[in-house]
Amino acid sequence: MEMEDPPLDDKARRMRDLLSSFYAPDPSMSAGSQPKGASFDNIDTDSFDADQYMNLLVQKANLEGLLQRHVEMAAEIKNLDTDLQMLVYENYNKFISATDAIKRMKSNIVGMESNMEQLLDKIMSVQSRSDGVNTSLFGKREHIEKLHRTRNLLRKVQFIYDLPARLGKCIKTEAYADAVRFYTGAMPIFKAYGESSFQDCKRASEEAVVTITKNLQGKLFSDSESIQTRAEAAVLLKQLDFPVDGLKVRLFEKLEQSMGDLQVKIGDIAGALEESNDEHENNLQLGFSVPHDASVREFVEAVRAYRIIFPDSESQLIKLSEDLITKHFLTTEQYMKERVSTATFLRVLRIIWNDVLVIDEVLPEGLLHDYCFKVSQSAVKQYFSSTFSHLLQDVSDALMNVHVKPKDVSEEHHLQVALESGKNSLLKGSMDLLLGLRQLLEDNLDLLVKLRELMTDWVQAGFQQFFEALDTRFLLLSGRNKLSSQGQSPREGLQSEKVICGLVLVLAQLSVFVEQTAIPRITEARTEMAASFSGSGARGYEHGPFFLPAEICRVFRSASEKFLHHYINMRAYRISVLLRKRFTTPNWVKHKEPREVHMFVDLFLQELEAVGNEVKQILSQGIRKHRRSESNGSTTSSLSNPLRDDKLRRSNTQQARSQLLETHLAKLFKQKVEIFTKVEFTRESVVTTIIKLGLKSLQEFVRLQTLNRSGFQQIQLDIQFLRTPLKELAEDEAAIDFLLDEVIVGASDRCLDPTPLEPPILDKLIQAKTAETREQNSSAASSTTQQRL
Repeated sequence: MEMEDPPLDDKARRMRDLLSSFYAPDPSMSAGSQPKGASFDNIDTDSFDADQYMNLLVQKANLEGLLQRHVEMAAEIKNLDTDLQMLVYENYNKFISATDAIKRMKSNIVGMESNMEQLLDKIMSVQSRSDGVNTSLFGKREHIEKLHRTRNLLRKVQFIYDLPARLGKCIKTEAYADAVRFYTGAMPIFKAYGESSFQDCKRASEEAVVTITKNLQGKLFSDSESIQTRAEAAVLLKQLDFPVDGLKVRLFEKLEQSMGDLQVKIGDIAGALEESNDEHENNLQLGFSVPHDASVREFVEAVRAYRIIFPDSESQLIKLSEDLITKHFLTTEQYMKERVSTATFLRVLRIIWNDVLVIDEVLPEGLLHDYCFKVSQSAVKQYFSSTFSHLLQDVSDALMNVHVKPKDVSEEHHLQVALESGKNSLLKGSMDLLLGLRQLLEDNLDLLVKLRELMTDWVQAGFQQFFEALDTRFLLLSGRNKLSSQGQSPREGLQSEKVICGLVLVLAQLSVFVEQTAIPRITEARTEMAASFSGSGARGYEHGPFFLPAEICRVFRSASEKFLHHYINMRAYRISVLLRKRFTTPNWVKHKEPREVHMFVDLFLQELEAVGNEVKQILSQGIRKHRRSESNGSTTSSLSNPLRDDKLRRSNTQQARSQLLETHLAKLFKQKVEIFTKVEFTRESVVTTIIKLGLKSLQEFVRLQTLNRSGFQQIQLDIQFLRTPLKELAEDEAAIDFLLDEVIVGASDRCLDPTPLEPPILDKLIQAKTAETREQNSSAASSTTQQRL
């Protein structure tokens, strides 16, 4: 850009040189300011030679060049004149102002010389008179100074003579600091004249000092005196040249014993915070820390005095201060075994940190703030660990309420209450923990600012360990994971046979809640917190993240399925025990003719009713499927009914056996029915699976027995009665029909005379049982209504 506009640079340079030459006080300075590269063809220098420049220009340029140079020079001259005129116009006002100022200066200076001469004469007159006064007062001044020195000496002598009496008064008033100050002030005189002029005064003063020394020693080792008083006594003894180094061990023991009053009383802090309802009351209640602050200040003064008394005791004082900080955090960790709120913990940390800062002022070499940072890590980590432990215990206690049914909760809702209590304990406890972490992260305490990244890491690791421990606790409560009996509480050591089935179902649904609700909420809250505070922790993701939501979801998804199957197996096992008793107790070969539906049917339905009540509280209602009109087994069942009716109409054994053969042949051509499908978290799916397992057990028990005709007919009656209520409970009617038919077929296979009951008799017995059941249900409902009223 500069090479494209050379005329502008030349013009500016000429203007600068022109102004410099005009305003320069010395013309040589303007000449000296020219660049070293100036040549003969430079017309702006003082050494410019017009003839030589013209000869050089004629030699170098042709006629056209000379004309061009003429035109350029004429333009430059015109521009320069114009610039000079503009410069004059622009500075005209300044020139006028300068002229006026010079005129005023001339008028003001007139007469100043005469005034200065008058002032000089007056100054000389004052000086001569001052010299006269000094000369006349010189003798008297010397005399006054001599009298003043004599007076001071007499006052010192009087002080020496009065010193024993002064010391006696100080002893009576226990003003030992003044006594030591008086005596140490008189020591130079006693050393110079104590053996001659002031011998009696010296002896009396020394006797008083002996008494003072004994009294100070008593204060030094008195347990009733404060630390500051004992430190002052030690300082005064050292000023009296008492050998305090020999007392160093005992003094430090006393100082160490007095540190017990400096411990933080966390219980008082928690009580004060709980009693206060608003901020103003909170500030008032926290006044309990005033005695603690006074004790700390007293300890600081003792440390300051000990440093003066024992210059080489710095390392011991630092060690005592570090022990004090360590005891503070050990006390905090012990108290955190109980439940501690975030406000209480934060207040404790603030008190400890303030103590460290106060002590650090007198022991800066100890770097106590760095030591406090190292020691505090264990306490803060213990706080989060304790919080997670209490959260785990809260969830466990909420689930254990299944064993203790509240009086105000009915039997039909106690599982739902336990589930909701477990959900609330888990989610609210987790959110409260994250809220407490946010409070600690937002606090501007220097100690917590340094621990921010570590606290974030500890909470992430704590959540991972908490959910792992929660999974283990769920397994323990379900009876599937038996721990060693050592160190195990009675509530935790539940044996599998004592586990309530409903508790296992609650665990299954709570595991689903952890996977689908708790983990996403915690992850979302943690993400928002990470966005508010820069940095993701001290360790970051170099070794993998602390908190693995996907892994936890996978674990609890698997746990929920296992608990659900465990619940089904437990319920099916109870039904299996019932069926075993039913089929192993009687002698089926000598069974009597059936007169009514056997009571095991009622027990079987009661078990299913209990299952229905439990799943109704915990699981949601699903869509009923595999209806008879939609099932693959519907055709089979419809084919088997006419076959069964035909068999019931036959009355002799040969016809029954022929019917059995036909049944087997029909079975070969049946479409295959899918009995066991995947269990879903719905009421219908769980109840249907339990019914299927019960009927399969029933089928196996039947196959293990040998039946007579009456036994076969009893089983036929029981199965026919169960057909209707079971299909009402189950969602897969085709599979239920198939399994019930399988029981009948299995019983006929094991029967010596498989002659079924005639349909009229069968219907009559079933109707009688149905009427009896309906009457029992109505009476039970009326009694329940009366109890509620």
